Amino acid sequence: MSDPAAADGRRRSGTSARFGRRFAALLYDGIVILAPLIFFTWAAVWLAGGRALLRDSVGGVVADLYHGGLFLIVAGYFVLNWVHSGQTVGMRAWRLHAVDPRGRRVTWRAAISRFFWSFVAWAPAGLGVLWLYLDSEGLALQDRMSNTRIVRLTSP
Repeated sequence: MSDPAAADGRRRSGTSARFGRRFAALLYDGIVILAPLIFFTWAAVWLAGGRALLRDSVGGVVADLYHGGLFLIVAGYFVLNWVHSGQTVGMRAWRLHAVDPRGRRVTWRAAISRFFWSFVAWAPAGLGVLWLYLDSEGLALQDRMSNTRIVRLTSP
């Protein structure tokens, strides 16, 4: 059975996305994901009786649950978008698409792996992403490690 998202040809064509477009898409996504994070924080503070959600004020378990919730919201946003459509809101704006090496939709396993390695790649000042300038195929650390890639769409 063929993948309808890849059948239109746009998903299969494209070159490896460079750092600038990836960073711009990440900034867009940061703005988009800010709203659910603020709402979650508001709800958590309300449930905690108005106390700050720090270890000293609410206890270790509550603070850990809060931070875990923030992490799950961010991870869910990226993983669900990559699996469902191959694009986050920021990636749509910058015409980027997450695909496997054959140009097909990213699997759950690959999307989760990509999220983990993206976190690792961006953490040290984006050095894992800047690696794409040294890579023979223009792939960043998270591309290589998750066996996925971000391509720039060539047709509208």
